[in-house]
Amino acid sequence: MSRSAHPAGPRHADVLTEGHYSAPPADLNALDPKVWAQTVERDEHGVLAVGGIDVKRLAEEFGTPAYVLDEDDFRARARAWRTAFGDDADVFYAGKAFLSRAVVRWLHEEGLNLDVCSGGELATALSAGMPAERIAFHGNNKSPGEIRRAVEAGVGRIVLDSFQEIVRVAHIAQELGTRQRVQIRITVGVEAHTHEFIATAHEDQKFGIPLAGGQAAEAVRRALKLDGLELIGIHSHIGSQIFDMSGFEVAAHRVVGLLKEVRDEHGVELPEIDLGGGLGIAYTSDDDPREPYEIAKSLTEIVTRECEAARLRTPRISVEPGRAIVGPTAFTLYEVGTVKPLDGLRTYVSVDGGMSDNIRTALYDAEYSVSLVSRSSDAEPVLCRVVGKHCESGDIVVKDAFLPGDLAPGDLLAVPATGAYCRSMASNYNHVLRPPVVAVRDGEARVIVRRETEEDLLRLDVG
Repeated sequence: MSRSAHPAGPRHADVLTEGHYSAPPADLNALDPKVWAQTVERDEHGVLAVGGIDVKRLAEEFGTPAYVLDEDDFRARARAWRTAFGDDADVFYAGKAFLSRAVVRWLHEEGLNLDVCSGGELATALSAGMPAERIAFHGNNKSPGEIRRAVEAGVGRIVLDSFQEIVRVAHIAQELGTRQRVQIRITVGVEAHTHEFIATAHEDQKFGIPLAGGQAAEAVRRALKLDGLELIGIHSHIGSQIFDMSGFEVAAHRVVGLLKEVRDEHGVELPEIDLGGGLGIAYTSDDDPREPYEIAKSLTEIVTRECEAARLRTPRISVEPGRAIVGPTAFTLYEVGTVKPLDGLRTYVSVDGGMSDNIRTALYDAEYSVSLVSRSSDAEPVLCRVVGKHCESGDIVVKDAFLPGDLAPGDLLAVPATGAYCRSMASNYNHVLRPPVVAVRDGEARVIVRRETEEDLLRLDVG
């Protein structure tokens, strides 16, 4: 059953019930490799380092809060997905997770394609040199201007999300004297085991054209008739932060059923099927994500089996990992400002960031890990809630975590697995400046997205 989030995030200062949280870890200084980037380690003093650079140096040079991204880890995960699916499938990185020009260049160099869902993401991709034919353009309400720019640029595919878009894209493509390659996004009636706000394949939501009632079949019929479109396949996306593959199996069965219907009615076997993304990562030690090769093997077997049963040629598969690539590669580095024990409840630890750099806890009731990273400590563990500096009771970064009892102002904390949907969903709430993204590799660090300044804020305020 899906959970509903309170509009203001988790309730503030509740008394914890028995069993609400896990027991303290045996060693607060230990780092679970599931939730940290590959090059993260502690030195003999307990100071965390990534890419050969310790966090004290990073904090001194770049300030806090800051998103710290392990470039080697990002590239290794991108290669793992590309290798797992091989030459007979396509891997599109979902740019909405986190996108910058540096990331676009890394993707290009590692052989991945790119999925964008706005004019801004498309502009970023093109400005950084991603070949247009390796870009897919998504979104439930693309403007005519965005569509025109995508068609003019020659994007490899546009994912059609409504009957209006079928006509809109076809008209613009004809005006420009071209045929645009497209897929049709359908909703297959599968609700993934995830938070209801990020489950996207049941019928009662804004994405896609429902399979139920023959609507998806009608969308295919219309697309096949229009000269400005080259229909190459069907797209399905069933949700986010998914660990169980059973949802993909049901979705593939229904998508292949539509492909068979298209073949029988129109004599056309569509050559591609996109199963979307949404594969989960480890935010805490309790999470158990699958490796890319396991996912590739499972998805390939599911589609092959369903197509054999329907007597169809197996189409080319596409997938769209975003969080699964960038999520584990980064952590957010904070400095502790205040420590406030509340007897019988927990200790509130305030850091210099908050919901403006990580809205997911308030928005999705998301869970994160957190560690003291500027030193080691042998102090007894204390149940803490890590909160931000915003004027909002729902401004929570980590709801419940054990931290050393000697935690003090000036200590550095790091929250791992913040590479996805943190910087990309960041805001200027309370006019707080968005943090930089600092990429580290082989003992060198560089800013790939700079910290905002007050001048940036005031430049947009025209008075």
